[in-house]
Amino acid sequence: MRETIPIGADHAGFALKERLVAELRRLGFEPLDLGVHNADAADYPDYAHDVAARVERGEAARAVLLCGTGLGMSYAANRHAGVRAALTWNADIARLARQHNDANVLVLPARFISEEEGVEILRTWLTTPFEGGRHERRVLKIDQERRQQ
Repeated sequence: MRETIPIGADHAGFALKERLVAELRRLGFEPLDLGVHNADAADYPDYAHDVAARVERGEAARAVLLCGTGLGMSYAANRHAGVRAALTWNADIARLARQHNDANVLVLPARFISEEEGVEILRTWLTTPFEGGRHERRVLKIDQERRQQ
């Protein structure tokens, strides 16, 4: 069974999202395109919360979000328990986000990367495993305060 990857964007990320949906299919994943479905103005929190909630509920292990800077999507997504949304602008950052932080939501700044860079970042993020070890205790501490409340 193919892994389902929810993906969402606002209007600024629409074009790159379309390219990444195709790339996910080409790589053997099942993209769940949660919008937007055109370049009309849209509010990024609506899409960030929809996508991140699916990771929070365990419906998906990983997901992808895009907006102009990536900042708004990452702010909204990281409000969800268990979500580690990483704003990435190159393959090295994507690799480290997976290796050291076990990032489960990839966030891309669509206005600041090319389509080719977006594809490279996606591929790197999808294929890089979490290293665990000393990083595991740090990742566990991310949600520690929420667990104590």
